[in-house]
Amino acid sequence: MIDYILFSASQAQQQMESLSGLLQACVADGASVGFTDAADREAIRHFWQQRIPGLAAGDSQLFVACQQETILGTVMINYSAMPNGRHRAEISKLLVHPQARRQGIARTLMQCAEQRARAEGKTLLVLDTRSGDVARDLYRSLDWQVAGEIPFYAESTAGVLDATTLMYKVLV
Repeated sequence: MIDYILFSASQAQQQMESLSGLLQACVADGASVGFTDAADREAIRHFWQQRIPGLAAGDSQLFVACQQETILGTVMINYSAMPNGRHRAEISKLLVHPQARRQGIARTLMQCAEQRARAEGKTLLVLDTRSGDVARDLYRSLDWQVAGEIPFYAESTAGVLDATTLMYKVLV
């Protein structure tokens, strides 16, 4: 059975190695999630370490999919700090371990994030995803809309500059 848990800052701190291992495995598998070198364990750990203050302050939230205390996936909700953006949030770091894919984990994590954002009074969610990735199909199946595409947006693990697709979902 897979459990979906809203992690606190202290839980994230305690699971730093597991979170880093998940991100490292996804990057090694070619995921476009901000990193180009899966071997750069320090940069990956630093990323998670930088998220702790935001989790503690409530500026972001982290859902984690766990099975028998093993972290299989994550998704983050990042709330807008600007007064004119209090109604929206950004979804990021939807990660599922390569060995745990095709089990509905990403879909359930996204549903958890959407429910939580709605409960927090958010009416608009945004995200970006590498154009052509299967993640785009997942988002479309969850009623996300394409806002547009930006060419040459992010460098891949293979050193190629890939386009990104900007997407949004109105929560009603």
